[in-house]
Amino acid sequence: MTIEGRNETHDSHIRLGMVGGGSGAFIGGVHRIAARLDDHYRLVAGALSSTPEKALASGQELGLDPDRTYGSWEEMAEKEAAREDGIEAVAVVTPNHMHFAPAKAFLEKGIHVICDKPMTATLDEAKTLKTIADKADALFILTHNYTGYPMIRQARAMIANGNLGPLRLIQAEYVQDWLTEPVEREGSKQAEWRTDPKRSGAGGAIGDIGTHAFNLLSFVSGAKLQSLAADLDSFVEGRQLDDNAHMMLRFEEKAGVKAKGMLWASQVAPGNENSLTLRIYGTKGGLEWAQEQPNHLWYTPFGEPKRLLTRNGAGAGPDAVRVSRVPGGHPEGYLEGFANIYSDAALAIRAFKTGKTDPDAICPTIDDGVAGLAFIDACVRSSRENGAWVTPDI
Repeated sequence: MTIEGRNETHDSHIRLGMVGGGSGAFIGGVHRIAARLDDHYRLVAGALSSTPEKALASGQELGLDPDRTYGSWEEMAEKEAAREDGIEAVAVVTPNHMHFAPAKAFLEKGIHVICDKPMTATLDEAKTLKTIADKADALFILTHNYTGYPMIRQARAMIANGNLGPLRLIQAEYVQDWLTEPVEREGSKQAEWRTDPKRSGAGGAIGDIGTHAFNLLSFVSGAKLQSLAADLDSFVEGRQLDDNAHMMLRFEEKAGVKAKGMLWASQVAPGNENSLTLRIYGTKGGLEWAQEQPNHLWYTPFGEPKRLLTRNGAGAGPDAVRVSRVPGGHPEGYLEGFANIYSDAALAIRAFKTGKTDPDAICPTIDDGVAGLAFIDACVRSSRENGAWVTPDI
C-alpha cells in the first residue's frame, strides 16, 4: 500500500506523549519524525528530560503546551490519564534503566506504550512487565525498527512461503566502530550511559546492537532459539560492559531440521558504521540483506544465478509493497523503516479500540522484549562460563 493508502482509513490523530527524548537526544528526534511521517499521531504532551527545567525548555522547543509539559513522567501519567483529551499512547525513549517504571505506570493507566529497545535493563524486569502488559487494557509495542524495512518484510514472507525450504543456516552481524576509543570518558553522552551497567543493564554491545541483530534474525526466519554459546569482550581498557561479542546459536527443530547460526556484535571494528547484515540459507536457496543497502535483497535459488530483488521493483511482493512509499529506485531507509513500526502501531491501536486485531499491524511485542532480555542474560551467563552452551531463560 502506498503512503496515500496508508492514510486514507483513519479519522483522527492518535494523541501521543513522550518520556525522554528532549534537547540533544538523538533517538527522541527519530521517534518524533517516525510518528509524524505517515500522519497518524500528534505529539501533545511530554516529560522530556530528567529535570523540570530541562523538560520545560525541551517542551518549548517542540511547541508543546506548557500545561502539558511535565517535570516528571509520574506527573504526566497521573494528569494525562485524568484528562478527557489525554494521551492515548506514550513513547518511552529514555536510557534502558528508565524503561520499566514509566512503561508499567502508563500500561496500568490504560495508555498504550511504544518503547525503545531493549525493553528493560534486566530479565526480571522484562518478565514482570510482561505480566503487567498481559493484564493491561493497552498495547505494548517495542521499536525494533529494522523489522520495518520493506525488503525485510519481503524476506520474512519468502521464508514463510517456503521459498528457501527448511532452514539450515542463520547468520547475523551488527558491527560498528564508534566505541573503538574510550569516548565515554571524553564527553560523549551517548557512550556514557551505554557503557554504564547501572543505566544500560548487563549488556553493552549485545544489549545496544546485538539485540537488534537477534530480533531481526528471529523475525525474518521464524526460528526459535534453543541454546547459545557466547564469548564477550571489553577490549577498551577500563570499560565495564562488552564492546564485542561472538555467539554460536542452535535453534529448535522445524520441518525436520535443527538450524544453526552465528551472531557477531561489535562496536570496536574500525571501518564499520552501521553494518547490520543478515544471511539465511535453507535446502532450496538463500537470502542476503544489508542494512546499509536496505532497498536490495539478494535471492539465490539453489543451482540458479543470484537474483537482485529491489524495493517496489520487479519481484517485490505485497508485504514489501505495503510498507513502501515511493517508486522503485528512490531510496527509503532508516527513518522510513522506523515510521513503518509507528504506522503499524497505529493500525494496532485503532483495531484495539474496536476489540479487534489488524493482520497488517506487524509490530514487535512484549514477547519480543522478553526474548531480547533472555538473549542478553544467556550471553552473559555463557561467557562467564567460558563459552558454555546455555538455554535462554524465558
